[in-house]
Amino acid sequence: MADFELPLVDASVFLEAPDSPQALLECQKAAQALHDYGCLLLRDPRVSNDKNEEFLDMLEDYYSQPLDDLLQDARPELGYQIGVSPELTEDPKCRSHPDCQDLIASLSPDNRPLPLTQPDPKWRFFWRIGDVPEDTRFPRLNAPAVVPPRHERFPKWKSVMDGWGGLLHKAGLLVSEMAAVGFGLSRDTFTKLTQGGPHLLAPTGSDLEKYGQVGTVLAGFHYDLNFLTLHGKSRYPGLYIWPRNQGVKLQVKVPEGCLLVQTGRQMEYLTGGKVLAGYHEVVVTDRTQAAMERVRAVPEPQRRPLWRVSSTFFLHIASDQLLRPLTPDFVDLPTAKNYPPILTGDYVKEELTGIKLMKEYKEDEGNV
Repeated sequence: MADFELPLVDASVFLEAPDSPQALLECQKAAQALHDYGCLLLRDPRVSNDKNEEFLDMLEDYYSQPLDDLLQDARPELGYQIGVSPELTEDPKCRSHPDCQDLIASLSPDNRPLPLTQPDPKWRFFWRIGDVPEDTRFPRLNAPAVVPPRHERFPKWKSVMDGWGGLLHKAGLLVSEMAAVGFGLSRDTFTKLTQGGPHLLAPTGSDLEKYGQVGTVLAGFHYDLNFLTLHGKSRYPGLYIWPRNQGVKLQVKVPEGCLLVQTGRQMEYLTGGKVLAGYHEVVVTDRTQAAMERVRAVPEPQRRPLWRVSSTFFLHIASDQLLRPLTPDFVDLPTAKNYPPILTGDYVKEELTGIKLMKEYKEDEGNV
């Protein structure tokens, strides 16, 4: 394992002068980083760290509520795609899937993820960002947001969630545009497919009082099923990635004022395998525990709850769009044959079934 500094893309030049030579260089850097590593660091001047801190404070307080209060916000009948999903619900696909098991076996022992013995002990809240489409074949994947009914505890819930989620949404669209330009495509090649997508602000919550031992796997080895994933800086280290051109396990550090951007399987599909979805895991490390001790050293009542919250956003291709390799550049790749056409909503349902969030069913999508 090793520390690693990812390529850092400065979006300010693209925002100021998108057709300038400097902007083109940053676009090419973004595309190359997504190809080489499946992730990059982004500096977007529109994204405020204060908003991230406000968001983390509120979610730490949210996850610290009694169990019965949290469970009021769960929607298992919708595949947990809105509202809260409890700990030990999401089962990493790589715990049992043969392809993932083969990938893990191909890595050297020092670079393998930690063994997966149970579903993830993390909670998750999915908050819809953007408009719900008026007409879709996939209503379960496009349900309106769940607002916790305990208004007195979270009076700013909607404004904080929409505010931070909206900033990450804009940043995700910006990276999508820059990557398209960097690949020599039209600027809107990817973004037009995301319009009306089930974009989700998706903070995880891990109880470090309960699961704070070194070596505990909080989020097991996996890839993301969406198009791009964006993270604000976490208060607790522990994220590891496996870049495609390294073959090694690397701990990620997100500098202040930056976002981490990771590729998901929908981008892999649209690029015919030119870009691969990035594998990653979250575990408790010595650095995680050091951050825990800093929190414990703060006297009451200023001490924050000991929950690891991820500041995560999932940018999706719209459910009714067809997933398939785009443009001759991607269609003609030898790997393109591995990505037969499929509606994005059908693909997402398959993935959710594989990680135990959605039960298999054959009834019409409209019969919710």
